[in-house]
Amino acid sequence: MKRVMFVCKKNSARSQMAEGFAKTLGKGKIEVISSGLEASQVRPEAIATMKEIGIDITDQHSKSLSDFQAQDFDVVISLCGCGVNLPPEWVVQEVFEDWQLDDPAEQPEIFPRVRDEIKKRVTQLIESVNQEFTTVR
Repeated sequence: MKRVMFVCKKNSARSQMAEGFAKTLGKGKIEVISSGLEASQVRPEAIATMKEIGIDITDQHSKSLSDFQAQDFDVVISLCGCGVNLPPEWVVQEVFEDWQLDDPAEQPEIFPRVRDEIKKRVTQLIESVNQEFTTVR
């Protein structure tokens, strides 16, 4: 099973929503965790926006990227354009993508739009990882 790391600046909104979607939509298909260049706390707006569509992320907490080892992950996704700030070992994994999504923390009214974009991209990611896995088998 592929292991996925979603990373953002503070692991407070975008990466938390991505983790919630991936755990729900990718259950049994991928293992997933999220982290930030620095840890903070999960934004209440992220929790509320996900709850609106039936995904509960209240048990998730902010984690620092430095608590993890790059070699433990097959896929690394930056959600905020922070890929340029990641240690080099994180950007050379099997799959690295930098989604560069708008920051809803700076504009809370865009949380639903950003959430929906994350859902679309996470769904595509799960499909592509599973296609690759079944092709390799």
